[in-house]
Amino acid sequence: MAASDVVSPAYLTPSPLEVWDAFVRANTYHPVGGGVDRVVRGEENYFLWEHLVVSLRRIGLSLAIALVIGVPLGLAMGYFRGFGRLVGPYVDFLRSIPPLAYIGFLIAWFGFYDTSKIWLLVLAAFPPIALATLNGVRGVREDHVNAALSLGATRRQTLLFVLGPATLPDIISGLRVAVGFAWTTVVAAELVNGLPGIGGLAYLSGTQNKIALSIACILVIGLTAVALDVILRTLEKKLAPWRGKA
Repeated sequence: MAASDVVSPAYLTPSPLEVWDAFVRANTYHPVGGGVDRVVRGEENYFLWEHLVVSLRRIGLSLAIALVIGVPLGLAMGYFRGFGRLVGPYVDFLRSIPPLAYIGFLIAWFGFYDTSKIWLLVLAAFPPIALATLNGVRGVREDHVNAALSLGATRRQTLLFVLGPATLPDIISGLRVAVGFAWTTVVAAELVNGLPGIGGLAYLSGTQNKIALSIACILVIGLTAVALDVILRTLEKKLAPWRGKA
């Protein structure tokens, strides 16, 4: 169709300059065009960076909830073997289900707004954090735990001061995996009433044949994911410098 000029090639394969222009327009006030003098703000009345911030806020809140639930649960599953055998299959069950499978009933329960999206992201991020914490606890040498107990430490102190620091590198690794799951899930979750949101903007621009803007959104999504992973790697080196040295 592009070769026969039925559809302009620019709509299918915009040049890097067109993508850059779409990125700039999405972050500035600009005229509507088509002979209309009205000036609009970014895209869908938000700058592109504001769409990104809203998506990151959703991810940040969901990760905080997933950490509050997943880390204590993983510690308990690893430290209390009977509890782990009881709860472990349910966590594995949640891990095996694609998060988007939940979106229908989450919307039915919580509506189309942020609550359903955040709980969807929690369901995506919670299992890898809990299982990474569990694996970290299982990797702790038993004589370290017994040494702490023999010196008078309570079970609570052993959890906080022996198992906690020892499992921190695994928790951060689980967090990195959870961020990846949550980031891909938020883009899909924002297909439904996702504005403002970078995923919702990427989808809407594609349906409106604004291919240059859609590509700009995809590049922002990819670069943000890389930046988040770099931040978490740096955080791991700062908080757990002993990893790989023992």
